[in-house]
Amino acid sequence: MTKEELIRTVAERFSTEPEYPWADENFIFRHASNRKWFAVAMRVKYRRLGLEREGAADIVDVKCGPLLMDAYRRQPGILPGYHMNKDHWITILLDGSADDALIRELLELSYDLTKR
Repeated sequence: MTKEELIRTVAERFSTEPEYPWADENFIFRHASNRKWFAVAMRVKYRRLGLEREGAADIVDVKCGPLLMDAYRRQPGILPGYHMNKDHWITILLDGSADDALIRELLELSYDLTKR
């Protein structure tokens, strides 16, 4: 899934458009009712993610229950949360390494975990 596909997926599933709270390309998705974030998308250097690659990747951080964290982190393209609480958030690489169906599942989980 690309960043553009992520935006389209979230708009279709949750009727939510990205918000750009910083003066850059990074954005968030939040609930209209309680204003809580359920996803944050950023462009981050691979090395900042602990990966020995040159360049940068588009990522999305989503909330995930601590009991599910270990199972999800074993999947390709899933890492500990970058720039978020690593016990409650995970990072998904938007470079084709994570399965699109898994990304949609994790977006749904994050949306549900943050709706109250």
